[in-house]
Amino acid sequence: MQAIKTLVSRIVKEEEGQGMVEYSLILALVSVAAIGTLTTMGTNVKGVFTGASNALKATP
Repeated sequence: MQAIKTLVSRIVKEEEGQGMVEYSLILALVSVAAIGTLTTMGTNVKGVFTGASNALKATP
């Protein structure tokens, strides 16, 4: 039982978890930005590849 109390008190006193939370938030923000950018650019990229594909099909 004493080991559990010691472990819990160490976890409460340590601030390493705070750094982990900060990195998680940064990762989440970067992920949201990347998904938003790729979603917006996805239709434009699809149009470029469709145009290139159609141009290749038209060439004998």
